[in-house]
Amino acid sequence: MCSLEKRDRLFLLTLTGDGEHRLNPTLLDSIRSAVNQIRSDPSSLKSVLITTSHGKFFSNGYDLALAKSDPSLPFIMDAKLRSLVADLISLPMPTIAAVTGHASAAGFIFAMSHDYILMRRDRGFLYMSELDIELKVPLWFMAVIQKRIGSPAARRDVMLTAAKVTADKGLEMGIVDTVHSSATETVEATVRLGEEIVKRGSDGHVYGKMRETLFREVLHSIG
Repeated sequence: MCSLEKRDRLFLLTLTGDGEHRLNPTLLDSIRSAVNQIRSDPSSLKSVLITTSHGKFFSNGYDLALAKSDPSLPFIMDAKLRSLVADLISLPMPTIAAVTGHASAAGFIFAMSHDYILMRRDRGFLYMSELDIELKVPLWFMAVIQKRIGSPAARRDVMLTAAKVTADKGLEMGIVDTVHSSATETVEATVRLGEEIVKRGSDGHVYGKMRETLFREVLHSIG
């Protein structure tokens, strides 16, 4: 599922194992539990959250195979991811995603719910797969995409051509902040960025409220 490690003022949340990290109810509950644990820590207002993963996937989206077993599960998974994204937007600290593998569909949305995205160059892509698998994109996904991908041409390529965006292309599009040669270097760079942010000493309450204002359209869409 996921693990949570605290390194001084950095919280490192890792999706564990070599699977695809499909966002099913169990994994989403596990991530939300970790985020709530971080929120309750007295040091959280002067800290940074880093999210990363093991294996070749950051997250390959919703667990669609599981969803076929029960017609209520797609709605449950969507509700749980909406709650998780709202949790991240309201979290009183900066957040960084170290994308060390593929981030597809809901997994891409999860990555874009962080303030910064760092990505490995040698493997992985960002991919909104809904066009290819013939699924309609939820309206609240579009709110995240419109907020995080500034260029209309980039949004077109991501949504209407189902482009598999490499790290370098993501950097060019403004989705990714920096790219690195390997998974290890990506995580190391994320830790360095986290430490730099901690040194600024920003107040977490103020930071979180400013992010909520910045993403008010997303929160409204999430409901």
